[in-house]
Amino acid sequence: MTRKTAAASGDEFRLAPPKLGVIFVISALLCSLYLYLLCFHYKVDSELKRSILINAGLSLFGFFVTLKMIPVAARYVLRRNMFGFDINKRGTPQGEIKVPESLGIVVGIVFLIVAIIFQYFNFTEDSNWLVEYNAALASICFMILLGFVDDVLDVPWRVKLVLPSFATLPLLMAYAGHTTIVVPKPLVAYIGLEVLDLGRIYKLYMGLLAVFCTNSINIHAGLNGLEIGQTVVTAAAILIHNVMQIGATVDPEYHQAHAFSIFLTQPLMATSLALLAYNWYPSSVFVGDTYTVFAGMTMAVVGILGHFSETLLIFFLPQVLNFLLSLPQLAGIVKCPRHRLPRFDPATGLLTGTKDGTLVNVYLRLFGPRSEKSLYLFQSFLLKLVKSLFQFLHKVSHTNTPDLLVVLE
Repeated sequence: MTRKTAAASGDEFRLAPPKLGVIFVISALLCSLYLYLLCFHYKVDSELKRSILINAGLSLFGFFVTLKMIPVAARYVLRRNMFGFDINKRGTPQGEIKVPESLGIVVGIVFLIVAIIFQYFNFTEDSNWLVEYNAALASICFMILLGFVDDVLDVPWRVKLVLPSFATLPLLMAYAGHTTIVVPKPLVAYIGLEVLDLGRIYKLYMGLLAVFCTNSINIHAGLNGLEIGQTVVTAAAILIHNVMQIGATVDPEYHQAHAFSIFLTQPLMATSLALLAYNWYPSSVFVGDTYTVFAGMTMAVVGILGHFSETLLIFFLPQVLNFLLSLPQLAGIVKCPRHRLPRFDPATGLLTGTKDGTLVNVYLRLFGPRSEKSLYLFQSFLLKLVKSLFQFLHKVSHTNTPDLLVVLE
């Protein structure tokens, strides 16, 4: 295709309407418990609640901006021949459609704008969090840039493992918080401590956590909506965890740490839901590595600066399992193909598991061929919701709020 023809096709391109009905249902399911805890169950300080609600309002504004900008950006990336074909629909008419790539760049830009504007409403000149907040945004911005470079230049995957280490430098240099981690309760009996001080090793731990989070979402992908689906469900779990921690203590510094996490998670979730409206099965856009590394870095940042990085790993349990399954191929012990996707059968329209080590393929080998839509729903939501419910019940049992069980029932 010549440049002129590509430009013409970009001008004539019309994106399918966003699936707003699906997004409304998902938002109601994921946000209802969080909003109940924030507004009714816990007595959150009025000033803090005001800041959280202002941030939520800005995030909602970011949702609509992202929703409007994605079709515009889709036309531009098509003009530059940045498109792909849906491998899981190969051999069907849908598999021949050019799908715009790298639309995660829109989410990243809108997220940064919302996060920067929010400083006007929440921070003062002498705010102790201002340096770390801007350092966090610098790390996220750096990761968005590196992700987009990867989408354009197709960086080798071994190099991708190193890139987050550089992106975390602003955060690591500005970090002045504690160097302790709270030992998960099941491990206290073995370690003998409830709080473990890592000293200087903590910054190394922070860097490794960022590397894991950014790459784990990237390798647990390949189905329509899976990358964003796992992100929004994890973000919902993070929001619930933060508001429960705020309600369980009166320490203002503790409140500020978890509020910091909320201030970044709400815009991440809102802008991601806007992209999911176009990426939901069947996808009309692809998110690209720009989105996966951006989402991973953002959640790593909120876990580190919210001081619940060990709990964050529980929220990342599906990604941890997927990483362990992928390790032989990532380490070069077993041959690793470019796309570790299941095999699509055009005759039946079902996906069949391959020998590649991913959660998707393991599930298909165990339970047989499935459609992409049903497989995506299981992978993205069921695992996360069961895991989040377990974490929620665990927290409830340690915060003396048994009445919350009634809400769940």
